[in-house]
Amino acid sequence: MATDSNKWTRIGTLIISIAFACGLSAQTPDWTEPFPPHKIADNLYYVGSKGLASYLVTTPQGNILINSSLEASVPLIQASVEKLGFKFSDTKILLISHAHWDHDAGSAAIKKLTGAQYMVMDADVPVVESGGKTDFQYGKTAGNQYPAAKVDRVLHDGDVVTLGGAALTAHKTPGHTKGCTTWTMKVSDAGKTYDVVIIGSPNVNTGYKLVNNALYPEIAQDYAKMFQVLKSLHCDIFLGAHGDYYGMLAKYPKLQAGGANPFVDPEGYKKYVAEKEQAFRDELKKQSGK
Repeated sequence: MATDSNKWTRIGTLIISIAFACGLSAQTPDWTEPFPPHKIADNLYYVGSKGLASYLVTTPQGNILINSSLEASVPLIQASVEKLGFKFSDTKILLISHAHWDHDAGSAAIKKLTGAQYMVMDADVPVVESGGKTDFQYGKTAGNQYPAAKVDRVLHDGDVVTLGGAALTAHKTPGHTKGCTTWTMKVSDAGKTYDVVIIGSPNVNTGYKLVNNALYPEIAQDYAKMFQVLKSLHCDIFLGAHGDYYGMLAKYPKLQAGGANPFVDPEGYKKYVAEKEQAFRDELKKQSGK
């Protein structure tokens, strides 16, 4: 029997896929619903909404923000950063998990507000700089377009983003988008050092063509490569572009209760990746007619 966490993960994935297929008007309410900002471990914090994950990495030389989310998300993210006691204007670097409007539509506004350097994986650069218009799946859907933002540094697989002693490694995990990025870093908690993995997205959205896709011929091969990368990463603290990837809603109360850090979940990471890989292979088999 599936656990409640797995059930809600599947439901969340379905809702996200439907939202993308229908455009902006179909965004789910929890995408803009505030959620308590909280410390995950060390200098890593959650500053996103209930449904869209954004992360803050703080350093003595300024801060790194991962995921600008929707245009409407920017005030929420700013409020969360400030509620934690940090200055939004100290955001020096802006990163994203992948070039879909629910993770990068607010980037132009954040750049304007903070002057942050925007760093994006190579294959996603044309999409963010076109405001979503060159996306292979959603480029012609007006509801999935957003203000274009100039990229200040083009990232490549394995590049490291550093600031004030913090170091985040960009792992190219394509498929969901051509430049989908999984971020890794190290943090300390209770005297121990942990490997953090922030998954970009392993989902095959509704309507994705894995076979004979003229706009993305190598999509199936890229998904396969992505899962190879994800399985190769050592994960202690499991995070992702949406909180439902790692069961945030169930883990947050445990964090508040004290005790062991609930975000340390290596087995949950392995199980999630395995389930998503199987879902991809099932869909590929279905579309291949085998």
